[in-house]
Amino acid sequence: MSALGRHILVEFMGCNPEILNDVFVIEQGMVKAATKAGATVINSTFHHFSPYGVSGVVVIQESHLAIHTWPEYGYAAVDLFTCGDSVDPWISFDYLKKVFESSNYSALEMKRGSLNLLQRMHFDMNNIREEAKKHINPETFNRNVWFTDKDENQALSLRYTGEVLYDKTSEFQRTRIIDTYAYGTTLTIDNMVMCTEKDESHYHEMISHPAILSHGHIKKVLVIGGGDGGTIREVLRHSSVEKVTMVEIDENVIEASKMYLPSVSRSFNHPKLKLIVGDGIKFVEEAKPESYDLIIVDGSDPVGPAEGLFSKKFYESCFNALTPNGILVTQAESPLFNDRAFVELNGCLKEVFGNEKVKTLLFHIPTYPSGTWSFQLGVKGDIDVTNVKDECAETFGNNHLLNYYNANVHRGAFALPNFVKRMLNEL
Repeated sequence: MSALGRHILVEFMGCNPEILNDVFVIEQGMVKAATKAGATVINSTFHHFSPYGVSGVVVIQESHLAIHTWPEYGYAAVDLFTCGDSVDPWISFDYLKKVFESSNYSALEMKRGSLNLLQRMHFDMNNIREEAKKHINPETFNRNVWFTDKDENQALSLRYTGEVLYDKTSEFQRTRIIDTYAYGTTLTIDNMVMCTEKDESHYHEMISHPAILSHGHIKKVLVIGGGDGGTIREVLRHSSVEKVTMVEIDENVIEASKMYLPSVSRSFNHPKLKLIVGDGIKFVEEAKPESYDLIIVDGSDPVGPAEGLFSKKFYESCFNALTPNGILVTQAESPLFNDRAFVELNGCLKEVFGNEKVKTLLFHIPTYPSGTWSFQLGVKGDIDVTNVKDECAETFGNNHLLNYYNANVHRGAFALPNFVKRMLNEL
């Protein structure tokens, strides 16, 4: 041995972009590349950066394997650093080339710690290493895998087990279920957090109860989107509701939620529910006039299949489908995170319903960008959605053991900060 270690700097090119954007596949591949080379894995730490890119390192007793990917270029930069004679980094290289489906590469090997430049201390490192191996179980190691929902200015990271419980891609989007340590089972769509067990009640209680309890006579409800089932669960708590029609475009979201989010999706078999897998935009366009007391638009961000849910034409169709005292509730983004969509949607609704008939509701949800999210409500009749009878709200909340909603939260949610009022020209 002429050096303490071997360091291979690798550039994998022409790789499969989907693989380079899959933190689970990459973490598994890097760990296996280490073990195939004869290394002893100590731990692994990997992050996925939404929408593109993975960074990570596998710490081995003989040094480390590290990676960063640029899926949009089909490119991965990899460091393979091993010490001693027992581990061959080129075995790791060969394995990773296959995993990433690389069509081209460049690789440079460097010797680290040239022995002719170093003086050895007088203790037996080999015996120390052999003794250390007795206390290491090569079958177990600490996995530290992170899912990151990120834009160019901010990010939210959730540590999860490294296992992907559900992973299917439809013609519309990619649906995954992961198991996070802090927030439990988590639904992601196109690498964005949609729903977690720990805080989903914030969203689903606030998208439904303020409108229903302030109205007092909601009987027929239409839900557009909401494939996780949380919104219909909350709507169907109300005994006054006679029928709920739900239109979800992607059956995979429903399937994933039924399989891995049973507490959220438990109402899919409710006798009052009519479930339609189809295009909600088209459904509303073809709906009979004045056929719903409440329309809830539980869509994702204004991209992909949800993009049409942020158009004036769509909300005009919703207006026509509402009864004379009907209410529309729509997911409206964050005034801090997506201020442009937030303001444009408010203006669009005011054109359709009238300036005084549109109200903005804010609430807290930790796993959405900025932690502050909103719904906007369009009122067709004379209902004051900003107020509720205390006894009615408190009795309902206590009877159903609600986590977030109560009478004070109802009223407070409509009390807007000054910066939001300025954005909406209400100050």
